[in-house]
Amino acid sequence: MNAQTRQTHLDPLAITLLLLCCFLWGINQVAAKAALTEISPLWQAGLRSAVAGVLVWLWSVSRGVRLFERDASLWGGLLAGALFAAEFACIFVGLQYTSASRMVVFIYLSPFVVALGMPWIAHGEKLSAGQWAGLVLAFGAVAFAFAEGFSASSPTQWWGDALGVAAAMLWGGTTLAIRGTKLSSAPAEKTLLYQLGVSAIALCAAAMFAGEPLPLHWSPRLLGLFGFQAVIVSFASYLAWFWLIRHYAATKLAVFTLSTPLFGLLAGALLLGEGISPRLVAALAALAAGIVLVNR
Repeated sequence: MNAQTRQTHLDPLAITLLLLCCFLWGINQVAAKAALTEISPLWQAGLRSAVAGVLVWLWSVSRGVRLFERDASLWGGLLAGALFAAEFACIFVGLQYTSASRMVVFIYLSPFVVALGMPWIAHGEKLSAGQWAGLVLAFGAVAFAFAEGFSASSPTQWWGDALGVAAAMLWGGTTLAIRGTKLSSAPAEKTLLYQLGVSAIALCAAAMFAGEPLPLHWSPRLLGLFGFQAVIVSFASYLAWFWLIRHYAATKLAVFTLSTPLFGLLAGALLLGEGISPRLVAALAALAAGIVLVNR
């Protein structure tokens, strides 16, 4: 299916898949943060991509999906994979310095990045005055939340927040790379495998270069946290997400990802006991309003 035949409105199947993905992604940051007590950040990110990549390959073989035929998607795939790897390096390293609740809010600046960049790819999606107002509101919301990091009890929280913002930019860039290259017409399995394969190699190499210790003992707790990230999130939910990107308008999909920070805030508070400040809640509300304006 090409860009001309994408559905511009979300049907019940798309909405159900999106909400399920957002629920899983909100919990994912909490799982990653919790696992950092037993596994270093780059190894965690790299190994989960490797496991998920093997699962995508097995899934594709079982369904007869041709992953290695020539379709001019190589350069787009390598670009998307590099952006994907950098995004998760920022997330997993950043979680050492900031809370999962704050990280999930900053990551979901990504829909704003997609809305800003999409007119350069799909010229029919130029922004109106109201949409530009939404961009300004979204920027202001993130700046408002980010400023709290400089006065926090932890002197390095601002660094984790900054990595969260960088991850959002990279995630948005990945979506734009998929839509703007031959990956836009490639199978969802191939699109995902590019990203998982490149990120597994890059992140594991970075872990070795940084001298991070590879955990030799995997407790049941670590296996559960890691398995959730690799199998449920990186394999199943990402496969569904890239299928949605191929079949529906990206800006419409972006609106629904706003529910993810809500799930993340609740999960961080309930499972990790993280505090949620009024400033963070206000920033999330303003960010949501800004992105809704952009996507009207």
